[in-house]
Amino acid sequence: MVVSVAHLGPPGTYAEAAALAYVNWLNQRGQQGLLCPCPSIAQTLRAAAQGQADVAVVPVENSVEGSVTTTLDTLWQLDKLQIQQAHVLPISHALLSRAETLEEIKTVYSHPQALAQCQGWLERFLPSVQLVPMNATTEALKYLGEDKTAAAIASSRAAQLYHLPILVCPINDYPDNYTRFWVLSLQPSGGGSHTSLAFSVPANVPGALVKPLEVFASRGINLSRIESRPTKRSLGDYLFFTDLEADAREASVQSALKELTAYTETLKIFGSYSIVSIGKL
Repeated sequence: MVVSVAHLGPPGTYAEAAALAYVNWLNQRGQQGLLCPCPSIAQTLRAAAQGQADVAVVPVENSVEGSVTTTLDTLWQLDKLQIQQAHVLPISHALLSRAETLEEIKTVYSHPQALAQCQGWLERFLPSVQLVPMNATTEALKYLGEDKTAAAIASSRAAQLYHLPILVCPINDYPDNYTRFWVLSLQPSGGGSHTSLAFSVPANVPGALVKPLEVFASRGINLSRIESRPTKRSLGDYLFFTDLEADAREASVQSALKELTAYTETLKIFGSYSIVSIGKL
């Protein structure tokens, strides 16, 4: 059986590296994976939700810059996908350019997350350059060509794939830089150590968030993450994404989720899964 794996392209992105890790996981179990690059994170998720791909591999959180809001917002809109696994990938950024020195560079291209993760380095060594955000780290590489005034932030693997020189590596501000990716599909989740869900509350009133949180606290269920996102309906109207350190199949979690419906307007459970740490690809 061949499993089609959607991810943010073009080839050489960190999302592709995470997708390759999932393909390796499939190979170890006697299955084959087919990489399907997509032009955006939202389209990656929609490919899986609409059955154009079997699974989607998307970034959800970075240890330096926090959550990838596009992933969260799109997942809330689709609400059909279930998380199968989480992969944690170490991220090491490189500055790719045909320039011989940093002084030649006038423009740096990359994905907004990569630019933000290298902000301190850029301010120190390239304080006057123009920073141009792109949909993907490797999308920027087409601007390099023979232009020695242009540079891009991408992976060392991308430099090898596109035969581009690395001027400096690593340039990320923090050496311990990790991104968590979710593997999602239309199949029911198989269970695991963590459960992710999201909910909205009926009204923005005092205690509206306290009651849902007490549902978990009273049962000793730890929350490893909680984040608010605007519902996009009106100013000050939010929904909340939460990660539990528990399996949704456990009796205590089942009881909590049942009680939670009394304090929420909409509750969406994205599944239970295990977290896999992978080495640099």
